[in-house]
Amino acid sequence: MNSPLADRLRPQKIEDVAGQKHLISEGKVLRKIINSGNTPNLIFYGPSGVGKTTVAKIIAENCGKKLCYLNATTASTADIKEIVSSIGSIDAAGGILLYLDEIQYFNKKQQQILLSYIENGDITLIAATTENPYFYVYNAILSRSTVFEFKTLSPDDIRTVIDRAIGILSGEKGKKIVISEESLKKLSLAAAGDVRKALNMLELCVLTSETEKEINIKDETAEEIIASNTVRYDREGDEHYDIISAYQKSMRGSDPDAAVYYLGRLLAAGDLPSACRRLLVCACEDVGLAFPQIIPIVKAAVDTAREVGLPEARIPLADAVVLVATSPKSNSAYNAINAAMSDIEKGIGGNIPRQLQNKHFDGEDAEVKGQNYKYPHDYPNHYVKQQYLPNELKDRHYYEFGDNKTEQKYREYWNSVKK
Repeated sequence: MNSPLADRLRPQKIEDVAGQKHLISEGKVLRKIINSGNTPNLIFYGPSGVGKTTVAKIIAENCGKKLCYLNATTASTADIKEIVSSIGSIDAAGGILLYLDEIQYFNKKQQQILLSYIENGDITLIAATTENPYFYVYNAILSRSTVFEFKTLSPDDIRTVIDRAIGILSGEKGKKIVISEESLKKLSLAAAGDVRKALNMLELCVLTSETEKEINIKDETAEEIIASNTVRYDREGDEHYDIISAYQKSMRGSDPDAAVYYLGRLLAAGDLPSACRRLLVCACEDVGLAFPQIIPIVKAAVDTAREVGLPEARIPLADAVVLVATSPKSNSAYNAINAAMSDIEKGIGGNIPRQLQNKHFDGEDAEVKGQNYKYPHDYPNHYVKQQYLPNELKDRHYYEFGDNKTEQKYREYWNSVKK
């Protein structure tokens, strides 16, 4: 009874898991993996409270491995080694399945140490993250794992869980729980797809409405609890993306006041990864070559923020955000790579010009013998004209100098040299 309601209601069978039908319905890949009992390394990606831990526990039950749990926000390398030390023991005879929550908080070195145990088969890994694993998880671990994205639960999914919870709470307390349909709908919506949040609010409604004879949850009580427990910033909902969009657009639009405000919104919600990632992107995409030195400056500020953590992380990030917002802007390199990628995706291209190839002999069928590469440093101003793009693209121009002072100086220099 003392354990949280979410733990008491945790499904024991995959059929009872709410939502995630795109992963666990009959015939889906993850369902087949669970049924097989032969578990590969997995990465579960998705918001909090949507069933990642529950599915991991069910997998552990089905595959006969000992389930060990670590949270990367507090775990150390020593914790991993302690888990590995139990290999071969009676309780880990079938092997160890490590559920590593918030893997994005493990640094590269920690992930590399974990990789060594994955590679030799000592550990089967199920890693969970609320952030895109392709940004935060070490490539070698990604290449050895299968990524499954867990989706935010719908209000109908949440409602199903709430109805089940009411039945269990009623049985535990030996009293009927009375709650209006309107309050049930509001609880389902206010949870924002997070089962744990829904159950916490429901349990609080019950605790504050219980009398000796009954549990009658009034609409006013439910509304008050919803208002005090609903986070105004949903990291996985539309507001999350709206705030990130406003954050970057404010920096791009050179408004330092708005930029630090939206930075504050992100940090108040504990979303340090998004604040750092968007800041780095903005420095490269929107300031770019107008002030190229800004990229290592912002990277240093982000590294400092990640090192010190919140709340102090707000200080170096504020420095960097104001710097980005007040710097001159150029998206010339951004436009150049987009144009080049567009041609590549369309299949426009061809063979690398012979003078650039990494071979120093020709076959009998070569029309022109010899590489004929001209080494620019052997020529005045370290420049000599020669073809670098494939023949099909030899006249293509992807990069156009921006109108800022830095790029205009480069343009003047190269115009004088190339003339």
